[in-house]
Amino acid sequence: MDILIAIADDEALFRRGMRLILEDYPDLQVMLEAENGEDLLTKIRASVELPDVVLLDLKMPGMSGIEAAEVIRREFPSILIVVVSSHVSKAFILNMIEIGAAAYLGKNAHPDEVVETIRMVCEKGFYYNATVMEVIRDNIMGKNPVKPQRSFEVELTGREKEVLQLICEECTTQEIADKLYISNRTVEGHRNNLLSKLGCRNTAGLVVYALQSGLVKMGG
Repeated sequence: MDILIAIADDEALFRRGMRLILEDYPDLQVMLEAENGEDLLTKIRASVELPDVVLLDLKMPGMSGIEAAEVIRREFPSILIVVVSSHVSKAFILNMIEIGAAAYLGKNAHPDEVVETIRMVCEKGFYYNATVMEVIRDNIMGKNPVKPQRSFEVELTGREKEVLQLICEECTTQEIADKLYISNRTVEGHRNNLLSKLGCRNTAGLVVYALQSGLVKMGG
C-alpha cells in the first residue's frame, strides 16, 4: 500500500528535489505540494484522500509550519507530521514534539534517512533519531525540564506498562503482540487506553510523556 505524502516548504527547489528523491521509491507517492501552512491546509481540506505523512518546514511566509501543525493535530489527527527544517535547536525540537510531531529532521539529513523516517513513522507512529532523543534526554535531565501536567493520580496496569515500554522501544503492534503473546487487537486496545489515561493525542506524544514522566526506562 502506497504511503501518501504532502510536502510543505516555501522553497520550490526544495520541494522539487524532495519529490524527485521520493519518486524513486514505489511505495512513496507525493500527492500534493504547498508553499506555506495556509496553502497546505487548503489543499488537504480539498483533497479526496488525506496524506499519511506531511513533510513540514517550520519557517514559511504567511502561516508557519508551527501554526499549521497545530491545526493539523486538531483537524486531521491521523496525519503524521515529519518536520524537515534548517532549524534544529532544542527549543524548536521540543516545541514540535509537544505539538505532536512524529519525527524531526534537519534539512541536511541524508535522503535515505528521510525515506526511512517516513516508513518508520507510518509503521510505528513516531521515529526520533539520535539528535532528537538527545534533546529529550537533556530536557529530562536538565535543571529546568519541561514537566508533564497530567501525571497526578494516573494508574497504569502492569500490562499497560509493558505495552508502553515496548512502544517507547519502537516496537510495532505486531512485535508487541508477539512479545507479550497477545493479539494485535488487544495491543491496540491497550494503546488507546494509554492515550486516554495519559491525555495524549498520538503515539509520539505518548512516548514523550512516558519518558518525561519516568514511566519507562530510557535506553542508551
